[in-house]
Amino acid sequence: MVATSVKNKSVVEADTKAVGTKLTLREIREIQGLIEANMYISISDFVREAIRDKLRAIKVVKARDITYEEAKKEVLGYYRSYKEAYPHEVADDLELDYDLVWMITEELKEEKRLEVVE
Repeated sequence: MVATSVKNKSVVEADTKAVGTKLTLREIREIQGLIEANMYISISDFVREAIRDKLRAIKVVKARDITYEEAKKEVLGYYRSYKEAYPHEVADDLELDYDLVWMITEELKEEKRLEVVE
């Protein structure tokens, strides 16, 4: 949902679109079973959640193009803010190339600015 202001009036615009799909009877029965088990409130609820899960699973990560030194500062800042993190989390959150984050993390460990938590 997007809220905008036009001439001092708040306007709310729905950012949604209805989509349809065909499911097999077996799929419908399985979803109905989940609804009866109170895991979902409706077939639409199940479909929405399934789509969101799938989109998260195939999320495309954008890598920014910044200098090594800038990336190193950001990576160190990230570890300071979050205390513990995996390199893939740092890469995803900072939108940096994973291999670059791995190299920087290794360098920071060698410099004794980071330590491995077991």
